[in-house]
Amino acid sequence: MIILNENNIKKSLKDFKNKKPFNFCVIDNFFQTNIAKNLSNCFPKYNSKMWHEYKNKIENKKTCNNWNVFDDLTYNVLYYLNSKNFVELISNKIKINLVSDPGLHGGGWHIHANKGNLNPHLDYSIHPKINLQRRINLIIYLEKNYKSIYGGHLGLWDHDKKNNSPGKLIKEIFPKFNRAVIFDTSQNSWHGMSRSIKLPKNVFRKSLAIYYLCYPKKNHLDNKRALFAPREEQKTSKDVLELIKMRSDEKLFHKAYKKS
Repeated sequence: MIILNENNIKKSLKDFKNKKPFNFCVIDNFFQTNIAKNLSNCFPKYNSKMWHEYKNKIENKKTCNNWNVFDDLTYNVLYYLNSKNFVELISNKIKINLVSDPGLHGGGWHIHANKGNLNPHLDYSIHPKINLQRRINLIIYLEKNYKSIYGGHLGLWDHDKKNNSPGKLIKEIFPKFNRAVIFDTSQNSWHGMSRSIKLPKNVFRKSLAIYYLCYPKKNHLDNKRALFAPREEQKTSKDVLELIKMRSDEKLFHKAYKKS
């Protein structure tokens, strides 16, 4: 079974480095079309008990990384995306020696419904279980009926070094069906939703997320938890800042929000 459009992936990865605000590339038609459609159909219903829900002022989404509940196709696709062959394909193109995370820590199925949210944030840098550095995110969008007017775009912000926070929004990526985004999480890579989600009934923002690791490089970020940023209208909210503090590496939180 041919899963991927490998030529598209190789071609897009040539454009990975020296991008702004950090290294990334966009790959359209990542999967073979029939594979992408079937993967989309395999997502559980939004109200399924399979999901783990995050619902608060900085995050409103559901996820599942339980291999035991994946259907056969999703299981096989995720198995392949964690395989030596695929990891070597990415490693060779971007010149980073990567390893997979078969535990799918933080990865797997992701889904957002109407009014879903994901504030700008930095991902954890050091894997909390195996102490390797999280280096590359691969996200593939899988909602067949998604339109740009629905919002939910992936935003990439530059880094405000003085305040250790997101600066200017540099890039927005529409979560188009069968579109993948690969980006480097070791470069103060602030990302999240740059537009609010307004979805019609029975349409969801679906994605697969797979994260790749490496042996820690010198002077790497060392946070074992994500650091979220408040949106502009949240910057004076004590509740939001307290939630971010609770969710974050406290050292990074105090560096970013000590003035609050």
